[in-house]
Amino acid sequence: MAIFTENDSSVAQLADLFHLLGDPTRLRIVLACVEAPIAVSEIASSLQLSSSLVSHHLRLLRAARIVKSERQGKQVFYSTADAHISGVLHDMLEHIAEPPNGNEP
Repeated sequence: MAIFTENDSSVAQLADLFHLLGDPTRLRIVLACVEAPIAVSEIASSLQLSSSLVSHHLRLLRAARIVKSERQGKQVFYSTADAHISGVLHDMLEHIAEPPNGNEP
């Protein structure tokens, strides 16, 4: 893994990525897209959000390459962009499920 310096643009891009995922609504939307492609209406229904709000967040997530879209007829289905995104989310969910290791103050 590369070591980043303060001036590295990769650090800024990574911070932007985590900033997008730091919003609970956006994170819930991305998590809804992990298992299989899902339509906007299904995401909205399962998360009890409006379709327009979900669409707004999905535009941001798609621009950041966190999710990808695929049109099937009149519907657009969203899924995580690649294995990197779903892997990071899976790893972080495992991390928070671990019991404290006892080395913390």
